[in-house]
Amino acid sequence: MTRVLVVEDDPQLVRALVINLQARHYGVDAAPDGATALRLAAARRPDVILLDLGLPDMDGVDIITGLRGWSRAPILVLSARRASDEKVAALDAGADDYVTKPFSMDELLARLRAAVRRSEDTPLVPETTLVETEDFSIDLLAKKVLRDGHDVRLTPTEWQLLEILVTHPGRLITQTRLLQEVWGVAHRNKTNYLRVYMAQLRRKLEQDPSHPRYLITEPGMGYRFEG
Repeated sequence: MTRVLVVEDDPQLVRALVINLQARHYGVDAAPDGATALRLAAARRPDVILLDLGLPDMDGVDIITGLRGWSRAPILVLSARRASDEKVAALDAGADDYVTKPFSMDELLARLRAAVRRSEDTPLVPETTLVETEDFSIDLLAKKVLRDGHDVRLTPTEWQLLEILVTHPGRLITQTRLLQEVWGVAHRNKTNYLRVYMAQLRRKLEQDPSHPRYLITEPGMGYRFEG
């Protein structure tokens, strides 16, 4: 049974989440504050965590940082905070996804299922580093991309960006992380670099670059690869 830890101080929302999760055969623990959440996470070892950022005793970003010191469980942030910098802070701290309140239960459950699937995926190893879509394939070991049977020539920078995204399928990768990993810490605010290179990748890989199917932008936050 998949175990979910709900960290939320709104009793009505907690009740709704518990009822819906248990009806779908999830095991559920609930914590009304950060201190309780950290204790339950250590004792119960949840498979996935639903976390409100606005808790009475500590900020949700601090909880994420604390959990990421020892836990790899997917963290889905649930918050009414709409500012993109707050979302980015949570993602940079180690959250896997962000759902803005109010949300539909169907959307949340779909995000939850996706997070669980990703956490259960076997990590890529050299013998199985082939990523295939309906429009192109990527051999991560050979650093090679094929589209319609032909090699797609990527620059080293384009390849680095693509490699980071496809090795974290479905996961939102923040602009800050991409900039730091590809260009270095000194360029972490150069978001124009990302726009230019992502546009180039889409032209080379997407059937319709203006309506991308695989290389998705999350405005103000980052990018994700939907394979």
